[in-house]
Amino acid sequence: MRALYAIQGTGNGHLSRARDVIPALLKQGVALDILVSGIQADIQLPYPVKYQLKGLSFIFGKKGGVDMWRTYYRSNSLRLQKEIKSIPVQDYDLVINDFEPVTAWACKLKHKPCYSFSHQAAVLSKFAPKPKKNDLMGQWILKKYAPTSHQFGLHFKNYDSTIYTPIIRNDIRNANVSKGNHYTVYLPSYSDEKLLKFLGQIKGVRWEVFSKHNVKEHINEHIQIKPITNEAFVHSMATSKGILCGAGFETPAESLFMQKKLLVIPMKGQYEQQCNAAALDQMGVPVIKSLKNKHLDTLKEWLNTDTIVPVDYPDITDNIISHLLETSLAPSA
Repeated sequence: MRALYAIQGTGNGHLSRARDVIPALLKQGVALDILVSGIQADIQLPYPVKYQLKGLSFIFGKKGGVDMWRTYYRSNSLRLQKEIKSIPVQDYDLVINDFEPVTAWACKLKHKPCYSFSHQAAVLSKFAPKPKKNDLMGQWILKKYAPTSHQFGLHFKNYDSTIYTPIIRNDIRNANVSKGNHYTVYLPSYSDEKLLKFLGQIKGVRWEVFSKHNVKEHINEHIQIKPITNEAFVHSMATSKGILCGAGFETPAESLFMQKKLLVIPMKGQYEQQCNAAALDQMGVPVIKSLKNKHLDTLKEWLNTDTIVPVDYPDITDNIISHLLETSLAPSA
């Protein structure tokens, strides 16, 4: 079987997951080509990428949300249309899509089946938790950004028969977990200055902040700013007291797996993260809306607790891949 695996390159979660999905596909004897689109990732795949595209990336802002102007400015619809037309999806027996818009739309335009294997597929399920405040525009964007014909979803819980628990990469499964004396912070939609100002109000706490906005490491009193590398980030999480991060999917899931106490801040105007926050809140994970001072007491309360949310995330990557491949070969697929 010849397959194309298309991966979203905004943020690091999709590529982190791909590091475990790719070996599972190769183990099944799949002749695999890899496509990555997007310009906001900080990590690289240890596998050859056949197609590297700009795609349609959401650009992180510095005030807690997506920078919609820069996102629109960089979208370049003519270039995007050319990319969509350039990908020969018809030459592949199977197209697997992790929230990647170029191949999703290429398949849709050419009436080619496209198999979503992503967290977003689970979020869109009617059985998955949703925020109390309805966001019709957010729902529309999530549905239309990378439309697919078949859905295999990943979420914090098995909310439906086609929703699986998270793929926890081997770097995390094999990490030496301990309880150190620092807190790991990953909030890429906030500037370093904003984080320093907010976290600096809490004395006697060590913070290791991983930054998308700074390429050099520096220390400001009890706050250490670090550029993002996979090894440093995994080590920091594994040896932390707890993790403060956005309400994405991979980092919260990995934090829960390592039995770290967790607090999340969903990005403003990002419907998927609002849905994730609703799911995590149901599980008992504290959520704050922003880095405004009115939420400082909630953060302090979290620092003074040791509440861990128990989860069971077995290694089922091979099973999911087998099921996906079997479904794609079925006559009704």
